[in-house]
Amino acid sequence: MKLAVSIDRSARGTTMEHEALLEEFEQFAKTAATAKSLMEKITRRLHEKMARYNWVGFYLVDAADPNLLVIGPYVGSFAPNERIPLDTGLCGLAARTGQTVVVDDVTKDPAYLQGSSMVISEIVVPISVGGKIAGELDVESYFPNTFTRIERDFVEGCARIVAKYMAKK
Repeated sequence: MKLAVSIDRSARGTTMEHEALLEEFEQFAKTAATAKSLMEKITRRLHEKMARYNWVGFYLVDAADPNLLVIGPYVGSFAPNERIPLDTGLCGLAARTGQTVVVDDVTKDPAYLQGSSMVISEIVVPISVGGKIAGELDVESYFPNTFTRIERDFVEGCARIVAKYMAKK
């Protein structure tokens, strides 16, 4: 029986630690008072539990200017870019295309908008609600090649939990 569960996790591209965190976030989302509280929980727990996730944060589409992303809840060792135009950086690219962006070495990508000179790899996952970009989950690492396919699946799973919550509100 345990073998079947292991095979299922492997097919979904997650680990037991990922599964436990996703379950924790799904349970929390059922009673979370606000999207902000859910995002705060996710950023804090990812930063605590995932050793190579050195900065974890959400950017949200600015209600006053839909061509701008503004910083939401985040946890990490450096101050983020507080506002990012949609035509700028990897965050802007993810928001414009609606596609996850993974960069194994940001020092080799001219689109990278530096938040810290220590960052080497980054993943940005857009959060869509009702077919429109509402924000994104951004994770940065001081290590190259952090965001493997398994990590990508996991971060995308975290973003889906937020999207599902936002769609209900």
